[in-house]
Amino acid sequence: MNTRPLLALGAGALLAACGRYADFTLPPLPAKATPPPLEWQVRPDPVLGPGKAGEWDSVDVLNPMVVRRGALYFNFYSGYDGRTWRTGLATSRDGVRWTKQGQVLEPETGSWEGGYIAANGAALLVGDEFFYWYQAGEPPRIGLARSRDGRRWRRHPRPVLETGPRGSWDERGVADPWVLRAGGKFYLYYLGQDRARRQRLGVAVSDDGVRWWKLRTNPVLELGAAGAFDEAGLGEPAVWAWRGRYWMLYTGRDRNEHRRLGLALSPDGVHWERADPSTVLAGERDWDSKVICDPSVEARNGEVRVWFGGGNRAHPAENINGRIGLATLRRASDNLAE
Repeated sequence: MNTRPLLALGAGALLAACGRYADFTLPPLPAKATPPPLEWQVRPDPVLGPGKAGEWDSVDVLNPMVVRRGALYFNFYSGYDGRTWRTGLATSRDGVRWTKQGQVLEPETGSWEGGYIAANGAALLVGDEFFYWYQAGEPPRIGLARSRDGRRWRRHPRPVLETGPRGSWDERGVADPWVLRAGGKFYLYYLGQDRARRQRLGVAVSDDGVRWWKLRTNPVLELGAAGAFDEAGLGEPAVWAWRGRYWMLYTGRDRNEHRRLGLALSPDGVHWERADPSTVLAGERDWDSKVICDPSVEARNGEVRVWFGGGNRAHPAENINGRIGLATLRRASDNLAE
């Protein structure tokens, strides 16, 4: 789910946008051989669909955020009813068959969040507590909520990641968070939008998941070349360590608002190179024919499972008949034995 066209910032918002900046990379990883050719295996049908007419997730179900705790998978996904985006919870034993548990987070009117969205989030299990960084507000910013059971949440009163200063690459919005832990620190990858409405990707670092320092040299991934699948915008990064490198799946938009998943690799989490174009994942079925977006990843047993959003209407944010699918990224014609 990409951000909507954003409102102009007032002087007060500009003053509040000043934040912390630092130079950093992610921790080095043990070197491994060059990754082999990879291929996608995609389940033909969605694994999670919209609710019934009138329910909170009746129009779109997107943005899966899958976290495993013990033997149970928790999926903090985004649901849309035609007016408001909320976060819901579904649970599963295998990551394929899901049971909806209802909505768990909705935007707080009268606060910085406004009334449109409290969703599109990133979750981690920190000790015995879920941390959930989510998008809200106008312009969009990133908030934080915490929960011990995934159902009842305590929110921080203010955003934990603000927009950048006047003229910066993320002046008009920060959104689409993805957070991972490495070397005892938290790293937050996110979409930033500038006044030209360009949407690119950057990263921030934190010791506690609350106070963040943005990378001074952001953005870390620029728009694709003219005619590429990601020439018009980037969003929804998902980053993980695998096979001696940092990997990123991200959503790329073309000028017709068709969306696909691209893959990039990095030795340090800051300097990224796009993978071979053959790894781009596009929709091939009716239900995801126009949109593939919102990756959430689990790397285990030598392969990467990817939950993603899909739709059959080209739109930058919503009303795409959104559903959640499941794919596997693995070595071509192999079982990926380590």
